[in-house]
Amino acid sequence: MRDRRGSRGFTLIEVMITVAIIGVLAAIAIPSYQDYVRRGYVVDGTNALATMRADMERYYQDNRTYATSGTLVPPCDASVAASKRTFGNFLVSCPAPGAPTGTTYTLKAVGSGPANGAIYTINELNVRATAGMPPGWSGWTNTCTTSWIVKKGQTC
Repeated sequence: MRDRRGSRGFTLIEVMITVAIIGVLAAIAIPSYQDYVRRGYVVDGTNALATMRADMERYYQDNRTYATSGTLVPPCDASVAASKRTFGNFLVSCPAPGAPTGTTYTLKAVGSGPANGAIYTINELNVRATAGMPPGWSGWTNTCTTSWIVKKGQTC
């Protein structure tokens, strides 16, 4: 007479197949997720520059200059509190060479934390550039003088 209880549980081969499937899915999903998160960091920098550019244009409309006007300083000036120039992981400033003049400016967003090494710029003519990307972000174009690099594999 045969035992009616039967076997319960999984065989070793069934468990190994499941582990292999999970490994293949993880090998595909983890790099895609990392790139997705990195794109989120980049948005902080590009949004920061767009916001600060609008602030600079408002300043120009009020003062007819991008430079310091009497006691008024442009929004990107180093004397403005860093909290007003920080957007997520990026700090926006007017770098010293080419600091705001009466008719020109260049804004620079420098990443910190997980975006450390990312550098974006924009000027009064809306010329956008990528001056650097974090060293660990393989597949991201490191520099571009004509646009912002905002995703892996994007060319200049």
